[in-house]
Parts: sequence; C-alpha cells; structure tokens
Amino acid sequence: MAGWTDKLKERWKVKNTFQVILILIVFACTGTTVALIAKPLLRALFQREDTPTWATVLYYVLILPIYNIFLLLFGLLFGQFSFFWNFEKRFFARLFGRKQQP
Repeated sequence: MAGWTDKLKERWKVKNTFQVILILIVFACTGTTVALIAKPLLRALFQREDTPTWATVLYYVLILPIYNIFLLLFGLLFGQFSFFWNFEKRFFARLFGRKQQP
C-alpha cells in the first residue's frame, strides 16, 4: 500500500517526497499569510474596530487573486514556481470552464 506522500507524488506528478513536502509548505505559508493579513488590512482601511459587512464580503471576493499571487511568490521562494504556475493554469482553466491543453 502506497503512503500518502506517494499518492501526492503520483497525483501532482512530482519526482520525490522532498518536493511534496516543499509544495505542502508553500500551501501552508500561503494560507497562513492570507489569514494573518485579513484583519490588519481591513482595520487599516477602515480605522475602526468593526469592519462593515460589505468590506468583509469584498475581501473574500478579492482573496482569490491575492491568494494566487502569494501562492506563486511562495512557490518561487521555495523553488517550486513551475509546479505552482502549472497549478494556477489548471485551476483557472477549470474555474472559467476552458479545456486544458495537453
């Protein structure tokens, strides 16, 4: 029975377990960064404790491109830019309903 890293290697078409670990670290760093910037960013923009509901909704709409930019930046920092660039292309192709090129 294959381990979870072997399953991820196969799914992501990567060469080794170290690369799987780096990719997981990139996802973790990106998620943490996006989560940590939300509250300070909204407070800085509105200069008060309670953020308007519309601003919170707008943040969640805009978080997709922000998340993807951070994903590429962290991918670059951890030497996995190529993987994440291809990941982004597949993601947006699915999001917008375009067929993927072989």
